[in-house]
Amino acid sequence: MQDFLTCDREFAGDIITNPPYKLALPFVKHALDCVKDGSKVAMFLRIQFLEGIERQRFFADNPPHTVYVFSKRVSCCRPELDIDKVVSAMCFCWFVWVKGFKGAPQIKWI
Repeated sequence: MQDFLTCDREFAGDIITNPPYKLALPFVKHALDCVKDGSKVAMFLRIQFLEGIERQRFFADNPPHTVYVFSKRVSCCRPELDIDKVVSAMCFCWFVWVKGFKGAPQIKWI
């Protein structure tokens, strides 16, 4: 097993993951560095990833192509818990980058 953030080889495909939220920005940056132009990077993150001065600067140069917002709260609970009885207070999204894309992001609901 290798730490993703220390991997230094180009990846021939798309990257889809749910990174640790406190490392979300480093994961997104590194994933975009690892893929070829036109490849996709999809990250399952809290909607709050849109906030912050550092991320605003990042988004200016690396806008996501599409942000898919869950219209219903998604529960990310442990498997032993009854998912029908767990209510999440957090809103999650799929952020999808297409390496090399420059334009206005689309927002869609799922």
